Amino acid sequence: GDARVRGQTGVVSERRGSYPFIDFRLLNNTTLSGEIGTKKKVKRLLSFQRYFHASRLLRGIVPPASLYLLDEDYLGQARHMLSKVGMWDFDIFLFDRLTNGNSLVTLLCHLFNVHGLIHHFQLDMVTLHRFFVMVQEDYHSQNPYHNAVHAADVTQAMHCYLREPKLASFLTPSDIMLGLLAAAAHDVDHPGVNQPFLIKTKHHLASLYQNVSVLENHHWRSTIGMLRESRLLAHLPKEVTQDIEQQLGSLILATDINRQNEFLIRLKSHLDNQDLRLEDAQDRHFMLQIALKCADICNPCRVWDLSKQWSERVCEEFYRQGDLEQKFELEISPLCNQQKDTIPSIQIGFMTYIVEPLFERWAQFTGNTPLSENMLNHLRRNKAKWRSLLHKQHSSSRSNDHSGQVTGSQEQTLNEEETP
Repeated sequence: GDARVRGQTGVVSERRGSYPFIDFRLLNNTTLSGEIGTKKKVKRLLSFQRYFHASRLLRGIVPPASLYLLDEDYLGQARHMLSKVGMWDFDIFLFDRLTNGNSLVTLLCHLFNVHGLIHHFQLDMVTLHRFFVMVQEDYHSQNPYHNAVHAADVTQAMHCYLREPKLASFLTPSDIMLGLLAAAAHDVDHPGVNQPFLIKTKHHLASLYQNVSVLENHHWRSTIGMLRESRLLAHLPKEVTQDIEQQLGSLILATDINRQNEFLIRLKSHLDNQDLRLEDAQDRHFMLQIALKCADICNPCRVWDLSKQWSERVCEEFYRQGDLEQKFELEISPLCNQQKDTIPSIQIGFMTYIVEPLFERWAQFTGNTPLSENMLNHLRRNKAKWRSLLHKQHSSSRSNDHSGQVTGSQEQTLNEEETP
């Protein structure tokens, strides 16, 4: 509702706080020099514009080419990839190219069909597709990392986790739909900057959510806004849709990295006490939260070529924020200073303190399945590669420092030569 409209970024800048001149148009791509982009993008960002399109669908006026069709040349390759969507080495970057930038929509349509969700919930295919398009288009393609390809990657990982035997045998269709929807929409309308940036620039979203899980609250509310606009679940009883909305919020809010210890401590307690009862909806929901947290930060557990691309993308987004902070004479946030924070050092710290503790507990929960073992093996190998790259950087830096040093006798000679 109101939060959704006020939460739209990229269209207007909020005229309050100490930095009224910071417009989110700059956050998407600092090289745009403040240009807002095409009219199409402006319209896409406006809630009422999206509502208008949804209304046309409700009146039965289906816009031309509303259903996305793959180009014939790529159709076979994309279909072949989808047949292996449960494989951990699934290349989401290749899939995005094969689907002409529609990886999230294509993946979701396939997974909703594979899991029998369309039939179970009696979903209208046109409305479902339009909703997926709305979600995909509400991601900012200018963001190097927090874009629709990341959402598709997280969704594919979530699909893999939902198939883990320890979890799969207990999951209901509602659990599966919630898991996939939360994965797909968990970063929707992400501005490409983090929560501390929003707080210190006194952005209206920070005020709206009182500096608590600012981005995650916005992702959730944005998702609810699109669900209601699309009327995808309008045929279900009101209490069912309300429960879905609340559980979506609980899942998306769990991705707040500031709550990492809270979830780890609770998971450790359950595993140590062996008191997880997955017949219980509350325990199943908690494990869905853990699964989504794993899916959200699983990049270091992918094969090196994919993992390295994600690492470079996320650091590029960090550096853009640092450049923006420098431009507006703000203190540069941790990990955002390109001159000091190298990609290897950022990744090693991330793997050591955030990723490893979570995935070791996940492996303990699943019973060290082939997938869990595979992920941990990739994680260890990737960490070793980053350590090797960091060592090379340090060696190169020391070598440069040494070659640039001037001995005392050399300095005296230079001074004598410069003396007139």
